[in-house]
Amino acid sequence: MTVIKPLRPGVVLLPLALILASCSLAPRYERPATPVAGHWSGQPAQTEHSALDWQSFIADADLRALVQTALDNNRSLRQALLDIDAARAQYRIQRANRLPGLNAGISGTRQRLPSDLYGSGSGTQGNLSGNGGSGFSGSYHSYQVNLSLPEYEIDLFGRVRNLSEAALEQYLATEEATRSTQITLIADVVQTYLTYDGAGRQLALTRETLKTREASLALIGQRRANGTATALDYQEALGLVEQSKAELESIGRQRQLARNALLLLVGTADAANRLPAQPRSGLLLVQDIAPGTTSELINRRPDILASEHRLKARHADIGAARAAFFPRITLTSDIGTASADIAGLFGAGSRSWSFAPTLSLPIFAGGRNRANLDLARVRKDQEVAAYEGTIQTAFREVADALASSDTLRREETARRALANTSQEALRLAKARFEGGLDDHLRYLDAQRRAFGDQSGLIDVSTQRQIALVSLFRALAGGWGSSKE
Repeated sequence: MTVIKPLRPGVVLLPLALILASCSLAPRYERPATPVAGHWSGQPAQTEHSALDWQSFIADADLRALVQTALDNNRSLRQALLDIDAARAQYRIQRANRLPGLNAGISGTRQRLPSDLYGSGSGTQGNLSGNGGSGFSGSYHSYQVNLSLPEYEIDLFGRVRNLSEAALEQYLATEEATRSTQITLIADVVQTYLTYDGAGRQLALTRETLKTREASLALIGQRRANGTATALDYQEALGLVEQSKAELESIGRQRQLARNALLLLVGTADAANRLPAQPRSGLLLVQDIAPGTTSELINRRPDILASEHRLKARHADIGAARAAFFPRITLTSDIGTASADIAGLFGAGSRSWSFAPTLSLPIFAGGRNRANLDLARVRKDQEVAAYEGTIQTAFREVADALASSDTLRREETARRALANTSQEALRLAKARFEGGLDDHLRYLDAQRRAFGDQSGLIDVSTQRQIALVSLFRALAGGWGSSKE
């Protein structure tokens, strides 16, 4: 006759637990509606966006090398990368709770029993050494080798799974936040470099202007000595010279501050040696960037993606909070051998096992579970508002950058024409002054206008390049713009 041995409870319940663990009480996630228009104001509708990476956007090789050095050495970016490692580890810890663990153990126990317990029979199991009679103390010892299943929750209602999903989304949000930090670092380096370069061009212009004004002052000084110029004429020319000297100090200060900011951003001891001594003559950046559509922006900007990941995490928190209202089943079991003597650990009849399922049902918790669920729902609504606010902020940043780059492009064209005109007027005024046809006032006034227009052109040109960087940053332009 064949005897069918019954299966142990753990053999049946563990596979069943893994099957039932697919249930989830988290609400279905739906991306909130976009709270912005589908296209940029004043821009033609576009269906595609040719994303540039930052290496392609930066046309100057030395500036590209400087940015790469900053990416390798900047401390803020390094801290953000460490935040990713911490979030990844936290997710792995939470994910591990979804699988049962398995421990191996070897244990031994040796215990002395007092005479009253020994005599009353309270220590009769195991190996007792002593006289065995009343009034004598004794000792108890046992040895065990086993494999054990630590307390494992059968995730019937998705509590553990949703906690794991929340940790995953937090990790992904941290990863996107780090991408945003990288974008900000690259843009800050480029914009600070542009400020540094613009100050260098202003410095060169002011030095050249100072030489011209000093030459004019010397000429007026000679005429004053000859009696053809007055003391007032000389003082006016001297005032322009001193004005140029003051401008030199002001511009030099701005350039030094930009240099200090660059050294901090780059983060290396030899960063100062990487900065050019003279301003660049060619274009540093690509001049045309297509903004694409708002939907592309939502799918590309890391701060928007990070906000959406946090929103998904809050959905998972709701599922975990809902699961707290339902029963929890945990399993604990072990199997191995046990004996009073080490020599008998693996002998016949030494096998041991235990199986301890636990069912707990929340009955009264002072409203804690209800409050946790309400809190999870409120936090989800907060993330919805934060997500929509992030999109609106991003939309405004792109719109502002587009408006700035477009208007500054037209202003630069006009200021270049104005600077050319004032430069020609200065040439004519100088010729008439040196020929004795006009007095010095018209010549000095032409000098002031020419310097102001040239300086304004440099300032607007720098602002337009900075606006291009702002647009590139607002569009998350190509700095890992798509998931691979």
